[in-house]
Amino acid sequence: MDPEKNLRISVLLDYYSPMLTDKQIDAIDLYYNDDLSLSEIAEHEHITRQGVRDSIKRGEQTLFEMEEKFHLAERSEKYFSMIEEIASLAAEIKKECIYCGNPRAIVKRAEYLEKLAEDNKELF
Repeated sequence: MDPEKNLRISVLLDYYSPMLTDKQIDAIDLYYNDDLSLSEIAEHEHITRQGVRDSIKRGEQTLFEMEEKFHLAERSEKYFSMIEEIASLAAEIKKECIYCGNPRAIVKRAEYLEKLAEDNKELF
């Protein structure tokens, strides 16, 4: 299995699971997050192996369609990267200010940016 695809499906499931049936959610979760085989899921869910495969494939298709329409996961990744970059730049500014005589106003703003970035990481 492709680890990148596994992660992508897991992330999309977090965003779009309300758009899936309970059976699709269970099958996808067990397959991608718990690493169960189709046979193991079929036994667990009391359906055929083919039924599990179909449920996963239809669920995946829905997840990809929803992401293509709404881009929630893509936007969150961009926002998270932006927050990390803001924190990194704030730390660099603060560090450089220490070497240039430590102007308090700039250091305070850099510290505020670091705190803002840190406090908002959990939003994503």
